[in-house]
Amino acid sequence: MLKLEPRAQPSQWMSLASPLLALALTVLVGTGLFALLGRDPLRGLEVFFVLPLSSGYALSELSVKATPLVLIALGLAVCFRSQVWNIGAEGQYIVGALCAGWVALQAGASGSGGLGFGPWWVVPVLLAGVAGGMAWAAIVALLRDRFNANEILVSLMLVYVAGLLLSYLVYGPWKDPAGYNFPQTATFAAEARVPRLAPPWRMHAGLLVALVAVVLVWVFLFRSYRGFALQVGGLAPAAARYAGFSSRSALWTALLLSGGLAGLAGGLEAAGPLGQLTPQLPAGYGFAAIIVAYVGRLHPVGIVFAGVLMSMFYIGGELAQSRLGLPKSLTGVFQGLLLFTLLACDTLIAYRVRWVARGARS
Repeated sequence: MLKLEPRAQPSQWMSLASPLLALALTVLVGTGLFALLGRDPLRGLEVFFVLPLSSGYALSELSVKATPLVLIALGLAVCFRSQVWNIGAEGQYIVGALCAGWVALQAGASGSGGLGFGPWWVVPVLLAGVAGGMAWAAIVALLRDRFNANEILVSLMLVYVAGLLLSYLVYGPWKDPAGYNFPQTATFAAEARVPRLAPPWRMHAGLLVALVAVVLVWVFLFRSYRGFALQVGGLAPAAARYAGFSSRSALWTALLLSGGLAGLAGGLEAAGPLGQLTPQLPAGYGFAAIIVAYVGRLHPVGIVFAGVLMSMFYIGGELAQSRLGLPKSLTGVFQGLLLFTLLACDTLIAYRVRWVARGARS
């Protein structure tokens, strides 16, 4: 029979191989799922893993999905490495989009040169997104710091508050009077939009922002004193206290950085492919980014590859709906499969499987 036994020390090789093994198991289970649903498994796998990479347009759409996932996951990686459990990045993403959207609407209201920004309106738009995400995350940090409130519950509940705030604004004060009563704001002025990199495709400059953020977060985590202090506090709190590292400073730094990146993602989404605020803005990126962060091993470079993979699931779910007649919720099924198989495979980092003959001594 098979038996799990502890390793003398965690396996570095298995730590790298675990996401690949989890992906292989996800594909295997997905194949069986397509067969159970009465669809050709090979066609189903093609929809999820081939078509999203099959053309320039497909790669453009992939970058649009991957950009917010990578940005949010980078911030979550910083939090999780410091043992701060920010589960509410979706709310920070929404509030970042709201703040960015308010600034973008001023461009259309006052004219592009009214406040002196001219064609650079997009800069204050994105900065407002960062500020909004940081402010929403600061609520979590304040309640944890002052009242020892659980950051998991607080950040998660604030997601629903942010969603209700978005609905109130697009159904009420910010509704476009010329929008035929649809719950949406006016379309943002051209100067307040994130420029596209390859018109008419939707790939936009946010992709470059995300790649720069990957480099900056890597430098912060592995080449800066503050990043070192955060990680020591996460791995060995007692050692961090002995070294004089402030847990309070780590809490605020991790949450503000994570909230700022989530808010930036929201600003890029609102001022990029959407071009306005609508109730469809929350796409679950904040929750999917948790999976991206862990599949990427909480490392900025790994997060890039994991973000691309998760984007393929998003696009594959849309294609499965239109071409195979399957529900779009299949995206969530694949995301959940990847998470659960990853958690199962991660067991092999600290344990190994050994065959023991029945009746033999262990």
